[in-house]
Order: sequence, then structure tokens, then C-alpha cells
Amino acid sequence: MVVRGVPRPVPGSSHLFKYRLAYVVADECVLRYDNESGKGDHRHWGDAELAYVFTDATALIDDFLADIKRWNHENSIV
Repeated sequence: MVVRGVPRPVPGSSHLFKYRLAYVVADECVLRYDNESGKGDHRHWGDAELAYVFTDATALIDDFLADIKRWNHENSIV
């Protein structure tokens, strides 16, 4: 997880954070949240790329951890 403050919003985002959070299982990234320049806030769930509504850094981390829990449950990972 990397979440850092930036002086200006990353193109495509409207807040002052740049972030990338990844969950890797068996050397494969199965879940990722990021705000890549030009793409804005989004998340990757397997091969799907979905919009993400950023509210604040705490909610970002909470949402990411909740998705890890959901992914583990859906994929029978304890």
C-alpha cells in the first residue's frame, strides 16, 4: 500500500492523494486500487477495471481491506 499527499490532483482525480494498493496471491495481483494519471480513481478486480469513488484516505484503505476480505471469502482463502 502506498498513499501519499501531492501538491496538485493527479490528472483524472480531484483530491490531493496519489495511491496504489495491491493484493497479490500466489504471485498474481488479484485486486488493485490506483489513480493512474489520466485514468483517475479506479480499482481492478481480477481482469475487470471498475470506477472507484474516492472520499478520503481512511475510507480508501477501509474499502481496500473490505475487498480483500470479500475476495478471500469468494475464493475460499482463509
